[in-house]
Amino acid sequence: MDKSDNKFLLRLLAASALGLSLLISGCSGGSTDPGNSTPSITITYLRPWGPDVKFPAGEDQDNNVHTRWAKEKLGLELKNLWVSPSTNNAFETKLRLTLASDAEMPDIIAYRGDFNLVRELIESGKFLDAGELFDEYAGDVWKQAVNEDPAVWYPFMQDGKRIGIPILDYAYNSDPVMWIREDWMQTFGFDAPKTLSDLENIMEAFTNQDPDGNGEKDTYGLTIGFKNWVNTWMSDAGWVFGAYGAMPNQWNLTEDGELEFGSVAPESKQALEKLHSWMSKGYIPEMAGWYDEAKAVEEFTAGRAGIVVGPHWMPSWPLEDLEKNVEGARLKAYPIPSGDDGQAGRHGTSIANGVILINKDMAHPEAFFTYQNYLFNHFANPTVSGDFEIGLAADDTPEGDQPLPDEEPAESYISEKYTITFDGARIPGLNMATLLKLARGEEAQTPFEKRVEASASRVMLEAAEIVMDQKDLSMKQMFTGAPTATMQMNNDILAKLEKDAFTQIIYGKEPIDSFDTFVEKWKAAGGEQITREVNEWYRSVRGEEH
Repeated sequence: MDKSDNKFLLRLLAASALGLSLLISGCSGGSTDPGNSTPSITITYLRPWGPDVKFPAGEDQDNNVHTRWAKEKLGLELKNLWVSPSTNNAFETKLRLTLASDAEMPDIIAYRGDFNLVRELIESGKFLDAGELFDEYAGDVWKQAVNEDPAVWYPFMQDGKRIGIPILDYAYNSDPVMWIREDWMQTFGFDAPKTLSDLENIMEAFTNQDPDGNGEKDTYGLTIGFKNWVNTWMSDAGWVFGAYGAMPNQWNLTEDGELEFGSVAPESKQALEKLHSWMSKGYIPEMAGWYDEAKAVEEFTAGRAGIVVGPHWMPSWPLEDLEKNVEGARLKAYPIPSGDDGQAGRHGTSIANGVILINKDMAHPEAFFTYQNYLFNHFANPTVSGDFEIGLAADDTPEGDQPLPDEEPAESYISEKYTITFDGARIPGLNMATLLKLARGEEAQTPFEKRVEASASRVMLEAAEIVMDQKDLSMKQMFTGAPTATMQMNNDILAKLEKDAFTQIIYGKEPIDSFDTFVEKWKAAGGEQITREVNEWYRSVRGEEH
């Protein structure tokens, strides 16, 4: 047993002589009998439950293979204070009502979603300084995982205290590659596009030379959707800005060491001019401004567009629909192209995708660390013959496996989705390192590597290799602190200014020079003051004097 698994068990031993049987059984690798000699502690919690989480008949959020494991192995009763779906903001609405009415809060809240809600919870004063508990109780594996990027703490801090613990995701998990119809590429004899000029030649053919051979002009070169924004997690257009050295809708580090909002950087003007050119030539759908990410991707999976930009895992979802919808269609990943001067950049993604908050009235907060330490020590990268060699449950099927006819879809009963923190435990660098190893033809040896191999197609491995080959292009959000005072007052106004200006330019409703007017308005409406506040924050977290 890892030493970090022991701390809570020792506390149980001090609380009850019956704890001795738990300590001995746990260290010997056996399970405990909670109905007989094992003292048990209940952890109440809240987390949104998405439509992707499904249970076998007769089971639910409080009664499933995972809750039974937690009770038998760790002596922990896991109970939802209440259950609410993640759709239509139902969870957020109920949690806000709970907070506003000063109703009972659970021991643990695990959440990914509305950052404003996260700040409301942190500022409520109802939660502990989780950083102190983390320093005391988190095991080495968990600490090393967080330390892959210590900046993941910044969004969840208040007055220098780490109120929330970041929920970790895999590194580079949503950094994009360029997905292109390989059958269309071969029809025209195109080589991989290295520059935007190369790409424009391809888009011209895909738009105007009948790549699907149906005799109609019904195809596009590139599908993007910027209803939600131009720099998104799927059907992304941020790489167009990256070709000029900018990245919109985030704070980027300039050569002089200052943070600058990418949407007002001079280079964004060039990117908008390029997007307007593509819109005017019909290379991108006229409805792009009304498409969200999923709707934009439908243009690709329906066979109407030849290029879409998004994460390496898209062949598993949603691009698997392409070959179902279009006979003979083939997919291939390509690197992000550069501008004609060789510059390139892509939207970078954080290794955190949620937060854990611990109620200040929780009687045994160390119990949660026993739970999460065990998952980091034994599930995140399991050993051969270990507890989780084949996942959290023997009947788990890796995501990406295809079910046989008449079987339940593979994703229906993935028990790691039942965990408090959504995905069990993730070591950020492990997934891409494994995908890269497999892409280069090395043999899968560990249980984790074999599980990844079972769910990763060859085209996905090639995409992951491209992600890592171009990792230096990744441009991450550099401001990850709490919203500044002026942001809280002015962000909605500034976001509307930005979206209106970008949309008008892309659609040719306003000339490109209107960008300069937008920048002036943005600065005057609070942007200039926010820039000062953001840089003050940046200096403070770097330990620099103001």
